[in-house]
Amino acid sequence: MVDKMMKYSFILLSEETEGFLAKLQELGVVDVTRSAKPIDEHSAAVMDAVSSAKKVIGKLESLNFTKDAGQDEIQKAKEAAVLDANLTSGAQQALVELMELELAKATAEKEVAARKPWGEFDKSRLDQLNTLGYAVRYYKVSAKKFDPAWAELYPLEIINQDSSYVWFVTVASSSEEYNFPVDTTPAPEGSWKEAQAVADSLNENIYKVKGLLLKYQEAIPQMNETNRQELVDLDMYLAKAATESAADNLLNVLEGFAPIENDEELCKNFDQMGVLYIREEAAEDDNPPIRLKNGWFARLFEVLTGMYGMPGYKEFDPTPILAPFYLLFFAMCMGDAGYGLVLILFGLGVTKKWINIDMFKNIGPLISVLGVGTLIVGLVLGTAFGISLADAAWYPEAMKKFMVVGDIAGFPAQMVLALGIGVFHICLAMIVKAIGYTKRFGFKENISTWGWLILILGGLILAAVGMTGFLSPLAMKIAIIALAVVSGLGIYIFNTPGRNPLANIGAGLWDTYNMITGLLGDILSYIRLYALGLAGGMLGQAFNILGGMMVEDGFGAINWLPFLLIVLFGHTLNLAMSCLGAFVHPLRLTFVEYFKNAGYEGKGKEYSPLKK
Repeated sequence: MVDKMMKYSFILLSEETEGFLAKLQELGVVDVTRSAKPIDEHSAAVMDAVSSAKKVIGKLESLNFTKDAGQDEIQKAKEAAVLDANLTSGAQQALVELMELELAKATAEKEVAARKPWGEFDKSRLDQLNTLGYAVRYYKVSAKKFDPAWAELYPLEIINQDSSYVWFVTVASSSEEYNFPVDTTPAPEGSWKEAQAVADSLNENIYKVKGLLLKYQEAIPQMNETNRQELVDLDMYLAKAATESAADNLLNVLEGFAPIENDEELCKNFDQMGVLYIREEAAEDDNPPIRLKNGWFARLFEVLTGMYGMPGYKEFDPTPILAPFYLLFFAMCMGDAGYGLVLILFGLGVTKKWINIDMFKNIGPLISVLGVGTLIVGLVLGTAFGISLADAAWYPEAMKKFMVVGDIAGFPAQMVLALGIGVFHICLAMIVKAIGYTKRFGFKENISTWGWLILILGGLILAAVGMTGFLSPLAMKIAIIALAVVSGLGIYIFNTPGRNPLANIGAGLWDTYNMITGLLGDILSYIRLYALGLAGGMLGQAFNILGGMMVEDGFGAINWLPFLLIVLFGHTLNLAMSCLGAFVHPLRLTFVEYFKNAGYEGKGKEYSPLKK
């Protein structure tokens, strides 16, 4: 449910405003109306700095030098390192320096590899031959292309050779015309030991920077706290910027909201401060912030409501209805009891912090609950790790009685179940819309909504009663006529009070077209609950068959390993794909089919109190 809010309007002397906001920060429950973010160069700069700091912290957290060579040197560098006063800036510079050094080292090592075949020599002494009228030419050719006869035809000296290449030089008079069968190679700039010395020097600098970064890594808590304080100060800045000046800028007017449960305590604090304020219960027109208040089960699913948008102040909180249906939809899309068990264990691991993955760290309980739902629904649908439980001789017959298997009227029972759930879900949405809109806008403005609800629900009830034969044909005829008249009046005659009846009829006909086509498409969308579960089950079964082919001759030493690889890899892949589909498609059914028919807008702003 949406928590009720109190609205507070404060009138303050300009010089008292900042001190009052600081006290509101200490109280930590008043949502002060902020200015839009960012509002100026200062707030924009702060946001950029915080964003950059988060990126730097993320890079620092990912650093791991435990497998690097030179552990002793890195640790010594860490102990001797001195951090910059600006931790974020210093860490950023060190990260850039490490990247540049590693690029330079890679270049130096490449140069070492290029020079090493030429051996250790003094290039300057070879270059002196040029002054004496001799040219030294360098060659590198493939071993297959090298002709030993060249040594007899040319002034040639082999420097090095291996199975792939031959390195050699020729020394000839620079004044003589000289032709050789292959092209020359660029002369080495120096000996390989000189290049190695450069690489070693760079490596030493890399050790120093890595040690420094490890030191910065230890300072991450301080950097996080600095970031947090920057955001707190920004929040205060934006709250102050949102004040309205009055009386020649001598007074400031400030507006804020707080849960009604905190009103008594807040009023005591405001009275003690001696601040002038006006309080009243917030109305929808005030656009108060939204805080949801639900039980432990629905609270797990509030994150999904937030993904679409918070409800308006007078809107129904959709979470209590969203929660059980999303759980059911997710479980049906997964459709496998074995995968449900895996999700339970995974969620438990995340909750207990045995598994540390950032994207899951706050939703461990939700994952476990989804796993429980999947386990139960998977048993009802009769699938576990791609195994058909209905066909398994070892599975208890008593449990098979609860399975939804076989056909209904020539259609798969699970498909009929999915469509039936869709009809119920849409009808529930229409009930929520009729009640919610009547509460917000009045009955007269929603006669058409009630007309459609009466027609659809009444039609379904009469269809069910007709199938039982409970009413006589005459009674059924009278009931159908009464239903048509009552709903028809609401839909076609009184849909818009005060308007020309002919215009209402035209609007009703157009609404009928949209309703029929829309409802049909909405209900058919729920087939995905059956299709996704079926696809996941078939894929799991396929991996089981492939694995089984590996052990047809028994579990020998050669057979069991490919069996395990196929089964484990296959089911891991299928589980990941099923989870993705089971997350996305129930959201679509909720956000599109249900929210549309429930009239949910989700344009509220989340409650965000000013606090330290």
